[in-house]
Amino acid sequence: MRLTSTPAFGRAVAAILCGFACSLAAAQDYKMPPDSERCPSRWGAGDQKGAANMMNPARVLAATKLIKTGEVFDLGELLSPDPKEMFLVDGRQFSMYTKNWPIVPGGRQVNEELVITELGQVGTQIDAFAHQMWGDSFYNCFKWADIATRGGFKKLGAENIGGLMTRGVLIDVAGAKGVDMLPTSYVITPEDLQQALDKSHLKINPGDAVLIRTGWTKIIGKENNRYGSANAGLGIAAGQWLIKQDPMMVAADNCCVEVRPSQPGHSLPLHAMFIIQHGIFLLENLDLEKLAAAGATEFAFVVQPLKIKGATGAPIAPMAIR
Repeated sequence: MRLTSTPAFGRAVAAILCGFACSLAAAQDYKMPPDSERCPSRWGAGDQKGAANMMNPARVLAATKLIKTGEVFDLGELLSPDPKEMFLVDGRQFSMYTKNWPIVPGGRQVNEELVITELGQVGTQIDAFAHQMWGDSFYNCFKWADIATRGGFKKLGAENIGGLMTRGVLIDVAGAKGVDMLPTSYVITPEDLQQALDKSHLKINPGDAVLIRTGWTKIIGKENNRYGSANAGLGIAAGQWLIKQDPMMVAADNCCVEVRPSQPGHSLPLHAMFIIQHGIFLLENLDLEKLAAAGATEFAFVVQPLKIKGATGAPIAPMAIR
């Protein structure tokens, strides 16, 4: 983190430290409701699309009206076997082997590659609803015994997400606090989110894509262990606040959207809350630095997951267009 010794910086650090202490003191608890209370989902029994049901022509047309300059921001990280270019969590791998063919002088040549990886769960990616379950129960109370196979999930796979385009809102929490990067394991609170929104004079509308900037992508390839185990991120209270805003998806520039380690007594509670309980998509490992530097806080957001049948997630190369 770049530090500058100024009175404004001192106030920013004090605000962060106060926010950290207050967020711990005011941390809310989370408990998954029983199946009888959370199912069927708001979109009906048997639904597999969750918040993707909010996609419609009117929402797409509204997003296009936010495009004023045609400037495009590529928000995806590289997929690379080089650990200096790509972060991998929990022992996942990304191995690529180039298949070279004998050279035929004067003739057409072809090259291709073999990639071995947990494709749906590496790099910049979106979690499908098959990725998380509570006990043996998934989103909309699909059961593991009914949908799990060695060849992929019969329901809730990444192929059900589809292409998504909607209004995108950048909540630059680090920028609102005047720092390049939030501190280790900083718990983002509802107050932090509202502070950043107020600074941009924006509010979240139902069906939006909400992008959270922590500044943590700066250490990908430099401090990968820290990036994957101690990142700043959303706390339980912030997650509950966001759900009340009714977003289509929530994305962040860290490994898990939510803070790591998880708050005491929990294991990635926002994954359970967003994916299993509410059917809201989480997008991880976005590069939001150029977007923030350009002051682009409202834009058309476009993402197309690969249609991998039965997969727990899919790689994405999201774009913000303003």
